[in-house]
Amino acid sequence: MPIIKSAIKRMKQSEVRRQRNRKVKSQLKSAVKQFLLSLEGNETQEAHRHYASATRVIDKAAAKGVLHKKTAARKKSRLARRLNGLAG
Repeated sequence: MPIIKSAIKRMKQSEVRRQRNRKVKSQLKSAVKQFLLSLEGNETQEAHRHYASATRVIDKAAAKGVLHKKTAARKKSRLARRLNGLAG
């Protein structure tokens, strides 16, 4: 445990950020999983709806700094490619 005041504050801030990041990452994984499950079921309408939801969650994660913006773009691109493969 830190003794210095600034180190104590830093530790508290880090814990809050860690919890927030875990929540956002969990939401992101759930959204992507829902999309992939709808793809496996060949449910085109559901897949489009879940794709929109997943991209929204990815964008929010990138905006909050949980994901790098290029990582977010890569994830969205791969999801879009999977969705287009279903339609084609």
